This record gives sequence, C-alpha cells and structure tokens, in this order.
Amino acid sequence: MLLNDALLALLALATAASAHTTMSRVFVNGKDQGEGKNKYIRSPVNDGQVQLQLDKTNNTTPFIACNSKGNIAVPQFVKASPGDKLTFQWSRDDPKEPVIDPSHKGPILTYIAPFFATGFGDGPIWSKIAEEGFVSPAWATEKMRNFTGGKVDFNLPKTLAPGKYMVRQELIPLHLADKRGDIEKTRGPEFYPSCVQFEVVGGSGTAVPNQNFDFNKGYKFTDPGFDFNIHIPFTTYPIPGPPIWDAK
Repeated sequence: MLLNDALLALLALATAASAHTTMSRVFVNGKDQGEGKNKYIRSPVNDGQVQLQLDKTNNTTPFIACNSKGNIAVPQFVKASPGDKLTFQWSRDDPKEPVIDPSHKGPILTYIAPFFATGFGDGPIWSKIAEEGFVSPAWATEKMRNFTGGKVDFNLPKTLAPGKYMVRQELIPLHLADKRGDIEKTRGPEFYPSCVQFEVVGGSGTAVPNQNFDFNKGYKFTDPGFDFNIHIPFTTYPIPGPPIWDAK
C-alpha cells in the first residue's frame, strides 16, 4: 500500500509536543543566517510539533513534502553558492530538553526541488542530496542529539545551477516501525519534514534537480527502511528513497 493511500496527518497538540523538534535556523559555511521560522523556513502550523504519524484510514496527505504550511511562501531566501556547506539547526522550545527524545532513533534525509511559491510540493519534483542512516553504534538522529547540538551538515551539489530552490530535510524516527502502519493504525515510522527557501548564486553549474521523486508515491509501508524493527539486533539499515542525485 502506498503512503498516499494511508497518510499521515497527526499534528498533535502543543501539550504533546515534548518529544518532538522543529527546524529553527540555517548556517551557510558556518555563518548563522538568523532565526528562520516563518522567515525563510516554511514552519508548520503548530510550532511545537511537526510530527506526521502514519494513519491507514486517510486517503492522501500533501503534508509529507513540506509539512502543514508547506504551501505558504515565506518572505526571505537563504543565499548560498554551489558546493557550500549548509547546516540545519533543529531545536525544542525548551532549551533544557534534548533536541529530540532519545527513543526517536532513525535516519536524516535531505532533498532539493525547484522553488514553488504555491502548492505543497507533493508531486514528482524532488531529488535527494544527502542521507545518513545507521553507522554503528549510532543513528543519525542520535548523533544530532548527542554530539552536534541539533545541527545537521551537508553540502549543496557543486554543479547546481543558479536559481531558487526548496531544500527539504526530514527526520524519520523508527521507534514505532516494528509494526507496519498499513496493518496497525498509528504504527510505522514518523516523519518530521521541514523546507527552507534558498537562492543559489554564483558558480557555473547547469544541473537542475531531475530525479522527479514523489513522496506520496515513492514512500511505501513495505519499504525495508520503513518496515524495520530497531528493538532487535541488526547490523545494517536500508535507507529509504532514491539514491543520492548525481547532479549532472
């Protein structure tokens, strides 16, 4: 069953937000671009909760791409150049809390698409530019929480053409993925997507994202990376989605 036959759309109340996290700011080559929520980040409706929970009883969700306000353009763009090192900062409202609950173990994936001013970005427009899953002994989300203070680093492709883009990063906690979401309601992986508006300047690249990945069609409950039990011994993890875009 496809995720768009089973969607996810549980946006919990703020009182239930203690286990969850949101993207708050961006760094370009180490330079802080300032608070980004609703400025250059299309932040979700409930700022304290970005979780999308698999639910087999619904039909479709546009939120899987850029979350609940992914269709609303924000006023600013982060400027960067091809090959730049980008750092996305995730955080909680209460700085005393860990950036994400220790039980929320899973991969972190990053995608890019041509900029869209309207619509949720839920069609075949995305290309993967970074991924990190499980490298013994730690998951990507554990490294983010324990060692980097909620920061996730990656690089823009060196051959990327100038222009405006959306860059999407998602955390995928797997603590409930021991049972498939299309078999048992409220089980399966959780998705925390967030999208940032970018303007790429400089360089001589000509590569435009062309993997044409569609989350509603490309993500399936039966994917090995979603039907995965982190509570029993394992040595490797199959990262979901397409391979890294070659940026040619």
